[in-house]
Amino acid sequence: MAAPPLTDADRQHIRDLHAAGHGCNEIARQLGRDRATISKHAKAMGLTFDRAQTRAATQARVDDAKHKRAQLAEQLLDDALRLRTQLWQPCTVYNFGGRDNTYAEAQLKQPDFAGQEKILRSLAVAVDKHARLLELDRDPEGLAAVDAWLRGITGQ
Repeated sequence: MAAPPLTDADRQHIRDLHAAGHGCNEIARQLGRDRATISKHAKAMGLTFDRAQTRAATQARVDDAKHKRAQLAEQLLDDALRLRTQLWQPCTVYNFGGRDNTYAEAQLKQPDFAGQEKILRSLAVAVDKHARLLELDRDPEGLAAVDAWLRGITGQ
């Protein structure tokens, strides 16, 4: 069921709450209306909402994500280094199962060729993902796109 149209009293309430510094979401909550309805009517009345807090919060989230990507990139590089050392380290190979459900193991001076190949593949993935994370934050077009998006949602 659609909400009833806004009354003149509702519109005045929007003006009063806006003048008191309330944001669109808060006005919508107080009037029990959809945010889009309040936004549409506020715009029709020539009222605008300060989006500086939204812009600052969004920028903080972008900065936090950039920091997390940098941490992850560093950890991936550490993982790659650990994998690289495994290529030449002694290792244990084992077999479990069979008809009698037996377990057997052996020590090798280093992983066999198939094991080394798997290690190298994992190492390559870690290095590639490390480089990709660094590239994301170096991409001026990507940063410009985020900036344009932020300006678009804030109207500035």
